[in-house]
Amino acid sequence: MQDLSTGSIPDHARNELYRQIVENTFETTIVHSDYKVLYINNPGSKMLGAPREDLIGAEVLDIFPDDAKGRIKERIRRALEENEIGALLEQTIVTSDGSILEVELSCHPFPYGEKRAILSVLRDITDKKEMEHEYKKRLNEVSTPIVPVLDGISIIPLVGTIDYDKAQILLETLPTKLKTEKDVKHIIIDFSGIYNIDEVVVDFLIKIEAIMRLLGIQPIITGIRPELAQKALDNMGRSHQSIITMKSVKQALTFLKG
Repeated sequence: MQDLSTGSIPDHARNELYRQIVENTFETTIVHSDYKVLYINNPGSKMLGAPREDLIGAEVLDIFPDDAKGRIKERIRRALEENEIGALLEQTIVTSDGSILEVELSCHPFPYGEKRAILSVLRDITDKKEMEHEYKKRLNEVSTPIVPVLDGISIIPLVGTIDYDKAQILLETLPTKLKTEKDVKHIIIDFSGIYNIDEVVVDFLIKIEAIMRLLGIQPIITGIRPELAQKALDNMGRSHQSIITMKSVKQALTFLKG
């Protein structure tokens, strides 16, 4: 095999070989400078759903959601001004028809004629992320049971940490599971096993309590630690006055039994 770095083949042949490698890779490859697309390979054109001639010269930031553009712009600046290679990053992008894709993104600065440019490589991981979401959903369905304790009374014991993904899954799955439970009039949602105290947990508390009410079920929140209580108070304002809270599951059961 010939060594392509030794100049043992003509420059035009080596350049053509490099072009063929880039064109036939599965990853989207974009070369951009001054935020303008200078080159995009065929897989990139297919992924973004637009002809290459429409993408050449387009703003590279246009494929990113508005809330990510500032972060990506700073990443580009560091690459160009500080020669910093961008670490592998998971990011959502928007295709020409408005579809949302999850990608892994890396970028490498390099000289391009008389200017600096960036080689960005994007790998579509949408299917992978959907599989991960489904796995987490199934796992949370198993790890977060609805436990009947008395006629019309069930308990949801929350344990571990609640991050954004887990919160969304619980908000999606718990109401669905409750539909299969017969005659649930009261639900005790116990937070005593939750480790993290942050805005995600507070937001989840507010939403799950409201959802239970909309389902015609009276929720009682138990196990709220002082730190979570303070954060909840700061975020909820006067709306907290309608929420029933008690110190423990035992206290809630005593209250409900009358």
